[in-house]
Amino acid sequence: MPSPQRSALGSLVLIATIVGFGVGAFAYTAGWLSPNRLTSTKIVGALAPPGGAALGHRRNHAKGVCFTGTFEANGKGSAISKASIFVSGRYPVLGRFNLATPDPNAADPTVRVRGIGVQISAPDGDVWRMAMIDSPVFAVSTPQGFYDLLKASASKEPDAMKDFVGAHPEFVAFGEWATKAPWTASYAEVTFNSLNAFIFTNVSGAEYAVRWSWRPEAQAAPISADEFAKLGANHLEEDITERVARSPQRWSLVLTVADPSDPTSDPTKAWPPSRPTIEAGTLIVEKVERESDGPCRDINFDPTILPNGIRVSDDPFPAARSAAYARSYDLRTSEAANYPRTGASAKP
Repeated sequence: MPSPQRSALGSLVLIATIVGFGVGAFAYTAGWLSPNRLTSTKIVGALAPPGGAALGHRRNHAKGVCFTGTFEANGKGSAISKASIFVSGRYPVLGRFNLATPDPNAADPTVRVRGIGVQISAPDGDVWRMAMIDSPVFAVSTPQGFYDLLKASASKEPDAMKDFVGAHPEFVAFGEWATKAPWTASYAEVTFNSLNAFIFTNVSGAEYAVRWSWRPEAQAAPISADEFAKLGANHLEEDITERVARSPQRWSLVLTVADPSDPTSDPTKAWPPSRPTIEAGTLIVEKVERESDGPCRDINFDPTILPNGIRVSDDPFPAARSAAYARSYDLRTSEAANYPRTGASAKP
């Protein structure tokens, strides 16, 4: 593995990536509550850009577009989870494609990390919410490390990032992906990953550590950052809206089952590609709507809202994110008058 010094500090491109995407891209994990060190208020405050938060908006992943559709379960997921959502059938979905930035007006090419929020609802009242991103690994191994990254990214001290990377060598894998992985020009071509591990329990009581991904049906067409920049500031929303208007877009839900030797508490460590997988169903995006009046506007995609048959593991990040999402939700709903709505919901 390349040394942290060479990989994370020797490249000006990587430093630019850290500074440019530090607040938004890593906002995915904010919110670990520790009475002696961190609170959700501190974390959410650290996410704000220099000019202050965009009032009425999510404190991170602020730029996004809503969608609705269906999850078609094929029944195969029931082998490892008793969740009713895995029983063969069709279940309503509400979701949001988004960019990892605190700026709702950011140009698409300035944001490296893309995300998806999904809510699947079952007839028995169970709900499964998930918030996922497109990187194959996370940037840091602990919530404290995430907070350290936010502070280092915002610091004016010349050695702040150097010191951070020296203390967090696990950052290198994410940095390599952020600077070298190809871009795509559509949300429809993105694989989204849970990164965090969860515990699935089946009807027999057997337990499995699982991570999952949404893998697109659409063929990915890699492009360079320069090519993507030429497509425009809001290309991703325009593209997915046009695609879905022509025909529904699909992603397969792929469950990856861990070996007992695989780490479940550290999202910076990928599991070997040889681990068994289960293709449990298909997400079908059938309609896209602008967030200003869409159904995802007031949904908090808290990843700890889980159906019976799935629970959190020893990974600390889902609880961390839940705390920060709740804080962000409270703030933006209290600032609703500042949110620019249109159409019937617009205020006079």
